[in-house]
Order: sequence, then structure tokens, then C-alpha cells
Amino acid sequence: MKDHDVLMQSFQAAGQGQVFRFWTDLSAEQRTSLIEQAREIDLAEVARLNDSLVLGRQAAGVDVSGLEPAPCVALPEHGGDTALWAEAKLAGEKALRQGKVALFTVAGGQGTRLGYDGPKGTFPVTPVTRKPLFQVFAEKILAAQRRYGCELMWFIMTSHANHAQTLAFFDKHRHFGLRPEQVHFFRQGRMPAVDFSGKILLEGRDQIALSPDGHGGSLRALVRSGAIERMERAGVEVISYFQVDNPLIRIIDPAFIGFHVRRGSEMSSRMVPKAFDKEKVGHFCIQRGKLVVIEYSDMPDELATLRHAAGELVYNAGSIAIHLLSTAFVRRVGEGGANVVLPFHRADKKIPTIDDAGAPVKPAKPNGVKFEMFVFDALPFARNPVVVETRRSEEFSPVKNAEGVDSPKTCSDDQMKLFARWMHAAGLAVPVDDTGVPTIRIEISPLFAVDEDSFAESWAALKVKPALADGLAL
Repeated sequence: MKDHDVLMQSFQAAGQGQVFRFWTDLSAEQRTSLIEQAREIDLAEVARLNDSLVLGRQAAGVDVSGLEPAPCVALPEHGGDTALWAEAKLAGEKALRQGKVALFTVAGGQGTRLGYDGPKGTFPVTPVTRKPLFQVFAEKILAAQRRYGCELMWFIMTSHANHAQTLAFFDKHRHFGLRPEQVHFFRQGRMPAVDFSGKILLEGRDQIALSPDGHGGSLRALVRSGAIERMERAGVEVISYFQVDNPLIRIIDPAFIGFHVRRGSEMSSRMVPKAFDKEKVGHFCIQRGKLVVIEYSDMPDELATLRHAAGELVYNAGSIAIHLLSTAFVRRVGEGGANVVLPFHRADKKIPTIDDAGAPVKPAKPNGVKFEMFVFDALPFARNPVVVETRRSEEFSPVKNAEGVDSPKTCSDDQMKLFARWMHAAGLAVPVDDTGVPTIRIEISPLFAVDEDSFAESWAALKVKPALADGLAL
């Protein structure tokens, strides 16, 4: 019996034989493609998810009982211990110099919501020179390598939709000055969509309705792709995790790394104080002794808006999807097991599919379920997790929408406001409007400076200072 016959029989036995209902009409090439897609599917996992999330045999919804505010390491200006921050920075710098840190970017998304045709990481984002997101991160890596005398491995998780385009983009731009051997690409895992009776949907006669398994799937993708094994061989112990849409992020922050290392943490997270009570960010909480993130959509209003007598929000720690993970922890979570399994979440979606005759169907309302995992669901499994405050103005301005909040314009403005503050601190007069946005366009490459102190150093070292009248790009 041929291998594909065995596979088809396993789908039939699992009650998913409809996946192959157009088999006799397919060409040899189409059959090969369909078989390759089917091999990605863990039928036992789909059956468990159908039982728990689709058919409603287990309780649905997020448990929000027993929540308390999570403790956080505060910035010095908010009462944090200045000496402790200095010690953490030294510990992080030591880890960097010893080659114990690697970078990991979740970059499977497309620029569709931005009105951009291509992988989101290729989107031009800087205010003057229009550098793409990937270049911003590459320059931050180059700057850190120069400062700490190390070479940093960079792992980039793509999707099936943008993998080839991403690799071609890096080849075209010669990896932005990084050695090709230090940049590693792998694809995110996929999960099949099912209808409301648990049947796997087809998007075409030879195409299963497959979609990425969520950013939480990145942990098992790190293991399955061999990325964790590469890190372990290189002596990497700390992984800096970040999403591709936030150019402001300090992807290499010695103090953050130091808090993680000194605490013996398996997973550490950045937080910003919420801008307002119902801001659409996750909430760091303690639940029965475990650190958790409760999404804004699941947080009860009475808790999201609860304030201390002095007026501060009680649940004020907002998650911005910036984490540090130990390689050993990622291996443990990625390999799974009875005690360490990230939950899947159900998302009802309008899923393009086909009818019994093979004709395309574009549903007007949700017609099925997608399954996805969230990376912050790993927190309850982590030993000694720590949440560290950061400044929103220095580390969080994602590009998500074509206009309005979290748009290219707001991101560009936030970058220029940050650069202007560096310049003001160095004694340079930069004209700004009432919101702090410079009235001239300015941009500072990470190769010139990554923070206020390094800008002052680099600016002082310039023998010929550029004029600011018409803008600035360093």
C-alpha cells in the first residue's frame, strides 16, 4: 500500500475523509500538494480541539477568577531601585559578551491591513530614509555586536505565505550587513480550519483551509525547525522575542536581560503602564500564584477600571508582546507533554471554502473555527517569571493599521519624538510642535545611536556637525 493511501485511510478513520473528496479529479501535481498539506495535520490534536473547543463538551471562555495585580520591576522614576537597575545592566552586558543571547522575530504577517503588498517586515517605516522594518532590526543587531564584541544569531519565523519573499528580500539587500550564516529562517506551523461540526474545511479542491497557529505556535516551531538545537550548540541561553511590527523596540536591552538572568527566570516580559483604563492591551495578573496575561477583551470591566484611593489603576501593567525566554524553557514547552502544553484558543472566522461541487464560497458571516495559540500562555509554566517596566515612548509604537492609531504616521511621529529627545538631551535645539513632534524630519540610524547616551557620544565624536535647518538623517 502506498504511503498516501495509508494517509488517506487515516483521515477516513478520523471522520475527515471529505478532505480527499475531489481526489479523482486532481492532477498528479495537485494530488502531491494535497498530500503534503495533509501531512501537516495532527488528526489526534484536531479531534481533541473539536471535542473541547468546537463541540462544546468542555467549558468555554477564559477563567478570570482569583486575579490579583502582578508585581513589576519599576523604572527608577517610578520608585525602582537605581542600584538594582545598574546591577542588572552589568549582568546583561556580561551575558551579551559571552554570546548567551539570540534574537527571535515573529514575522509571519503580511502588510494587508497597511494597504501594502508584501511581508510586513519589508514595509518601509523610518521617517526620512524609509528603511524597512527588517533593516531597522538588522542595524540594531550590528550596533550591539560592535558594542559588546559578539556575534548575535537572529532567528526569523516566517509563514508559508511570505517565506520565499522574505528570503529573497534578505538576499537582495545582502542581509543588511549581517553575515548570512547568522540569520536563520523557518516557517510557522499551520492548523486546519474546521466547520462548526468539526469537519476540516477545503479552500479549494486541492487546498486545505490552513492558517498559522498563532504566535504561541512559535515555541514549538523553534523546536521542530531545529532552531533551538542550533542555539544550544552555540551556547545561547536567552532568547529575545519580539514581533516584527514595532521598530521602536530595544531588541537588545542589557538591563532587561540582566533582570532575567539574575532572577533565574525562564520567561520575562516587558510592560508599560496602561494609557487609559480600557486600552486594548493584555493585563499582567497573578492567578492562584501563577503569572498570567488576561486579554483586554476578557478582563472584567470592574477590574480594568479599578483604581486605588490615590487614583492610579490597580491593574495597570499592560503587555506589549516583548519577552525573554530561556532556551531550556522553550524546548520544554515546544516539545509539549502532560504538564506543559499551551492551550489553543477558538476564533470564529469567515473562511473561504468550496461547496460540494467544488465551487468557491465566500461566506458573509463566520462559517468555521480557526485554532491559535498565544505566546503569553507560556507564562504560568515558567519558573521565576519577571515583569519589567519600560517607557512606552522608547519602546512601543507598532505599525498595524493604514490610518489612525498604530499607523505609519503615528509610528513615524513617535520615532522622531524619540530622536528629538536624544538631541535635546545633547544640547541641540530641535523645533517641535505642541505634541513633541519635530517640525523638521529627523532620523537616527541605530548604527549611529540606540539611546540617549550613545547619541551624545556619537554626536560629540563628529568632527563636522550637520546642519538641522532642513532635517537630519544620521
